[in-house]
Amino acid sequence: MITIIKYNAGNIKSVENALHRLGADCLVTDDADRIRAADRVIFPGVGEASSAMRYLRERGMDSLLKSLTQPVLGVCLGQQLMCRHSEENDTDCLGIFDCAVKKFPLTDADGKLHREKIPHIGWNDFTEVKGRLFQGISPAEDMYFVHSYYAEICAEATAVCDYILPFSAGLEKDNFYAAQFHPEKSAGAGEKILRNFLEI
Repeated sequence: MITIIKYNAGNIKSVENALHRLGADCLVTDDADRIRAADRVIFPGVGEASSAMRYLRERGMDSLLKSLTQPVLGVCLGQQLMCRHSEENDTDCLGIFDCAVKKFPLTDADGKLHREKIPHIGWNDFTEVKGRLFQGISPAEDMYFVHSYYAEICAEATAVCDYILPFSAGLEKDNFYAAQFHPEKSAGAGEKILRNFLEI
């Protein structure tokens, strides 16, 4: 059984639907015992970092998430919350990945506005991919992104995307995996990512 973490962040239903299309049994829950007992855990989310972290801390889910030993996949806000700190409302996050989350800059070093729009919305490929989550994925394959904040490049990066600047589009450490993009909205390439996670 796969559990999808229920907390005050959106996009949970689309993840649930994507798993059902793959024939996977899943349960959306915030019950600690069911989360601990799951074969795999998905930590999705679209929302704001500080309110999401406050919700997790108030329910002890921050400690629970860090203690999990089965495969865990963070998606979008889920990836950002698994990092050390987010510039979004100066938020201390879970610290699973030793990586800072920053807001895309509006201007370049010369003070000129970037031609790319913020938030980053749409399809982008990668400059590099590696690791178990990205097995069989070519850097040229497009994934769907929606975000204004990005995880910096770090030693735990398994995928790098370049939008305004290079950032960590995928992370991996021990049993923890993360994707800044939305595999559940990324057609066939995203389905490969989810299948890879289900096979870990």
